[in-house]
Amino acid sequence: MAQTVPAQGGLQPGFAPSHGTTLAFTVDAAQAGERVDRFLSLCPGAPSRSRIKGLIEGGNLLCNGAVMREPAMPVKPGMVLVLDLPAAAPATPQGEAMDFNILYEDDDLIVLDKPAGLVVHPAPGNETGTLVNGLIAHCGSSLQGIGGERRPGIVHRLDKDTSGVMVVAKTEPAHLALSEDFAARRIDRAYLAFCWGVPTPAEGDYEGAIGRDKRDRKRMALTTHGGKWALTHYRTLKVFSASAALVACKLATGRTHQIRVHFSANGHPLMGDPLYLRRVPAAARGLPPAAKASGLDFPRQALHAARLGFTHPRTGEKLLFETPMPSDMQELEQALSES
Repeated sequence: MAQTVPAQGGLQPGFAPSHGTTLAFTVDAAQAGERVDRFLSLCPGAPSRSRIKGLIEGGNLLCNGAVMREPAMPVKPGMVLVLDLPAAAPATPQGEAMDFNILYEDDDLIVLDKPAGLVVHPAPGNETGTLVNGLIAHCGSSLQGIGGERRPGIVHRLDKDTSGVMVVAKTEPAHLALSEDFAARRIDRAYLAFCWGVPTPAEGDYEGAIGRDKRDRKRMALTTHGGKWALTHYRTLKVFSASAALVACKLATGRTHQIRVHFSANGHPLMGDPLYLRRVPAAARGLPPAAKASGLDFPRQALHAARLGFTHPRTGEKLLFETPMPSDMQELEQALSES
């Protein structure tokens, strides 16, 4: 294991430490021959490997007192490596004051209940008014920097019109650890949704590779070539006149639009889904007029991220957060129940 040591004196030309953090490590025999960027990425407190590579190429690494600019250089026993981590630069997105339903917050992360209609990350056409803009304003100086920029670390996303629980990292180590847990499927995620028709059997799995729809780039689709395998466990919670259902969905994978694609492909598109519900479903004919109108006029995909469980990246504590359906979905359930 690398051991942190005091920073060495005698700065060399081309190496000018910032007002950020300086980390120093010695190399022992067990790491001999490892690339220096990989060696550093495995050391306590170090940022991501891609970030380290950029820092090395930018002259932010000393090896035995001399500037090293080659990320692929193999390390040798006894080497003393001093890495300068510049202070996080101001975020490119600007902070905007917003009201959030904060479920939990500490120095490492923040958990919130995202409302429907809120875009998560700035993008062309949505540069402002996003969750990231709001978090920058809310967290302020408690954001320690992701990739050298003072911004929140988005480790998973909810579609604009999907409501529910999200976790966002405030530090680079937390961002890396949570991202790895999501990739390794160590996260407990469950959703509630209203769909047209009644799934048969009442409980089961929908699976299939999901990729970009070749006919419409805004949509995803089940595909036999390319795409990524996806698995959704579902359970029917309530049936409305044999024409609609409230279902619970647990994700084994986390593909774009996964629940929406799986249910649509199996003949049960989500109510209100603007992408995967293009015509009046036949199942709607089985509902009374008022209930039918409520289902057809629902203004967004009726999907809510109801539960999120994960291991705290620093403390190792098991955390679980659950939120009820927002008022619009509760009203939809009430209207369908009166059928």
